[in-house]
Amino acid sequence: MARKEPPVKTNAARILDAAGIHYELREYTVEEDDLSAPSVAGKIGMPPEQVFKTLVVRGDRSGVLMASIPANAELDLKALAAVSGNKKVELVAVKEVLGLTGYIRGGVSPVGARKPYPFYLDETAILWDVISVSAGVRGCQLILAPDDLIRVLDAQCRAIAKS
Repeated sequence: MARKEPPVKTNAARILDAAGIHYELREYTVEEDDLSAPSVAGKIGMPPEQVFKTLVVRGDRSGVLMASIPANAELDLKALAAVSGNKKVELVAVKEVLGLTGYIRGGVSPVGARKPYPFYLDETAILWDVISVSAGVRGCQLILAPDDLIRVLDAQCRAIAKS
């Protein structure tokens, strides 16, 4: 009988280990033509409302920041601008994501980015015992308590998503 290898420890996982935070790594099969968060939710067996996608955003005053919202929601740019002290925010171009974060599209984790950017988590995260965010590579998610994610990232938990 073949033994399944444990998931690869990502930089994000090592940071959580160092902080003493309990989490689970859950792997899934990546399909290059569908990197959508709702698809990931289905593959890891969690509802889309519990799986959070991380977006990289640039504010006119703050510069780069990161935001995580439920897989089935859209980022409310006006709400994020207001809570982050910006007049306006916009998503960074996909071609900039790797250089800013060290992560590729479909594998952006809020934990362990190249620089510690301000992080905003949609307030619906606290409705769950655990949520899922990218582990920093395509094909692997971190399952952890939202309070732990908020603590390790000094995150702001705000209403930043719209359906």
